[in-house]
Amino acid sequence: MKFFRQLLLAPVALGLMAPVAATAGEMNLDGINQYAASEDQVTSITQFSDVQPTEWAYQALSNLIERYGCVAGYPDGTFRGKKPLSRWEAAALLNACLDRITEVTDELRRLLKEFEKELAILRGRVDNLEAKVGELEANQFSTTTKLRGVATFTIGANSFGGSARVLGDNTGLPNSLNPTLADVAAAQQGATAFNYNLDLFLDTSFTGKDLLRTRLRAGNFGSSPWGAANPDNLVGLNAFEIAFEGASGADSVEVNRLFYQFPLGSSFTATVGAKVRQDDMLAFWPSVYPADTVLDIFTYGGAPGAYPLTLGSGGGLWWKSGGFSISANYVAVNGNVGNPNIGGIGTDGSAQTGTAQIAWNNENFGIAAAYTYTTPQGGLAGLYGGNGTPLANLGYALSDSVNSVGISGYWQPSNSGWLPSISTGWGLNAHSSDTFDQIDGAQTQSWYVGLQWSDVFIKGNSFGMAVGQPTFFTKSGDGDIIEANDGNYAWEWWYKFQVTDNISITPALFYLSVPLGQLQKNSSDTFDNFGGLVKTTFKF
Repeated sequence: MKFFRQLLLAPVALGLMAPVAATAGEMNLDGINQYAASEDQVTSITQFSDVQPTEWAYQALSNLIERYGCVAGYPDGTFRGKKPLSRWEAAALLNACLDRITEVTDELRRLLKEFEKELAILRGRVDNLEAKVGELEANQFSTTTKLRGVATFTIGANSFGGSARVLGDNTGLPNSLNPTLADVAAAQQGATAFNYNLDLFLDTSFTGKDLLRTRLRAGNFGSSPWGAANPDNLVGLNAFEIAFEGASGADSVEVNRLFYQFPLGSSFTATVGAKVRQDDMLAFWPSVYPADTVLDIFTYGGAPGAYPLTLGSGGGLWWKSGGFSISANYVAVNGNVGNPNIGGIGTDGSAQTGTAQIAWNNENFGIAAAYTYTTPQGGLAGLYGGNGTPLANLGYALSDSVNSVGISGYWQPSNSGWLPSISTGWGLNAHSSDTFDQIDGAQTQSWYVGLQWSDVFIKGNSFGMAVGQPTFFTKSGDGDIIEANDGNYAWEWWYKFQVTDNISITPALFYLSVPLGQLQKNSSDTFDNFGGLVKTTFKF
């Protein structure tokens, strides 16, 4: 590139600078000629012998060379970056780069002409998309809220067996007056039923980092084979709490959650809500066993006393740094009631739980220890959904307070294969009562192991099973009144077909060996519960 060609655009460059007159000496024609004499542009910054990676402008110079190819050096292979640059040398450099841009522009013009028709079609499509986006924005109900939903259809039934009779053996009464527990259960809950549950989540963010969650629920599971009317509470299904309809009854929409969550600094997150659940305020959940499969008793990390999922008025705070987290929260079931004898926050009637959890996890492994203090106040606060044998549930209802600990964790493989994910947990509950000696000092326990295999037979499908003991009486406060013999085992097996990204079908089987625990009179009086169902889940 000749010197006088390079000077053609010099006035443009000079126009950007202050109009200072230049003398022949200031022009340094010899230096300009040396710089402009290099016909070949360098292709790599390594061609300059005097440019080192430690130089402050190293990256900028490298980009000019590699992206635009408009940087030339001096004939001796140097760049002389520390030498003052004259205005004439700046003009030559600018002209070289503008020539490269002109070449690229000519190529773009040829391409634009060649693909003129295709570009016109794309331009039309973009215009149509812009019109549709504008229409959606004009008709959306909120710019800050996202709506998502989950609808669940469940069809299935329970089957009951065993020889245990309602009034025990050797009563001398005819069987018509002393039927088996299996006959009574079948008469109450032996039909096949088809039920539904609907959850609508409204998630709102005002800053991009906070969350206001409103959850609406409706369902008709209360009188189903898996609802509260069942003779044993252990067959409640855990899919989105579908066994519970709330105070409004079947087919009535009610607010199931209403809480606000926001960050405090870089490591803390606070949650407060008029209707918030314990697990909404935990930084970490110590299980990867799916929470929407079959039985409710496998939802709580093996420790439903420590993880009762208490729902009510409350607040919490968690700290998280890397894999470590610490959570603390409080929930009052009756926190919306003004009478301190039967409600309020921090009163004798609150039916409250306070929880502290410390946890650690990485991509494949997680473990947590939790402590929960509960004042049931004649209810089952601290044992969500009556998750235990009848004797364990009675122990909660008669306790003044319960101290619960739970240790739970999981391991999951990095890739799907023969090895399943493994989730397990154990819980211990210590009961106190000033009124009932058999409850004061009593203990209940629970445990479970859950396995899940991903991509079974078909990619996206999964298979799982779990075994454990729901909360059962292990120690009496007074062995002369009640001798603890309350064991019961539960199993479930399921296979999830992922029909589409938003539709899944899950057939499942479950079995309870001694659902009534110690109330089944003695070890020779058997009563068991076998059930099956097909659950279809729609996410939208």
